[in-house]
Amino acid sequence: MKTLKLIIAALILFSTTSHAQVSVNVNIGTPPAWGPAGYTNIDYYYLPDIQSYYDIRLSQFIYFNNGRWIHSRYLPGPYRHYDLYHGYKVVLNGYHGKAPYKYFKYHKTKYYKGYKGKPQKTIGHYHNSHGSNKHNNDHWGNKNVNNGHKKH
Repeated sequence: MKTLKLIIAALILFSTTSHAQVSVNVNIGTPPAWGPAGYTNIDYYYLPDIQSYYDIRLSQFIYFNNGRWIHSRYLPGPYRHYDLYHGYKVVLNGYHGKAPYKYFKYHKTKYYKGYKGKPQKTIGHYHNSHGSNKHNNDHWGNKNVNNGHKKH
C-alpha cells in the first residue's frame, strides 16, 4: 500500500512538472543596430558604397577579395571605419539563397557607389559623449576616430 501511494505521488508530481515550458532566446538572424528599420524576413543587405553584402542570418559581411568572395564578421581593412549607420543599405527583399553575389553585376550597376534611395532610419541609435544622436561608431559599436567620415 505504501508503494502504491509513492507511485501515485510520483505520477502526480511528474504530471505537474511535465507541463513546464522552457524558453530559449537565440539571436540568430537578428538585424544589426545599423540596419534599416521596418523590415522583416530579410536575409541580406547590399552596401553600395563598399560593394559588399551583409548576411543577417550569419552576422557576416560578404565581399570580393583576391578573386573570391570572403565571408567575415569584419569588413576588409580599407573599410574598417566605414560608417554603417549613415551608409545606404539596399534591402534585398526577394533573395533568400546563400550567394547574393550571383547578382553582383546587377547590384553594382543598379546600386552604384553613392547610391541613395528612400531615406532610411536605422534600428538602433548611438549617443556620443556630447549627447547627440550622431552615429560615429564602426560596425562593432566602437567610436570612430575619424568622427564618422567615410574612409576609402
